[in-house]
Amino acid sequence: MGQQYTELSDKHIEFIGNQKIYFVATAAETGRVNLSPKGGDSLRVINSTEIAWLNLTGSGNESASHVLQNSRMTLMFCAFEGKPLILRAYGNARVLHKG
Repeated sequence: MGQQYTELSDKHIEFIGNQKIYFVATAAETGRVNLSPKGGDSLRVINSTEIAWLNLTGSGNESASHVLQNSRMTLMFCAFEGKPLILRAYGNARVLHKG
């Protein structure tokens, strides 16, 4: 059975830091959900309630477009090694441009 937390624990933050791939999901009010695998050195846990993700666009900038219309975003982390675990971070995103 899944559990819900109001913030990330130290164990959650360590788990996130060990992941080589994660998934970002966004959706506008209408249309399709955008779910994309991400990786590399593009994510930082700022504190127990904030995560920063560098949106390196590849096939477009659909995530940022969705966030400008509807700030909901889900990040999902899956253990591909060791003990099975799926961790989802639900929240509201902001688009920040360089400068």
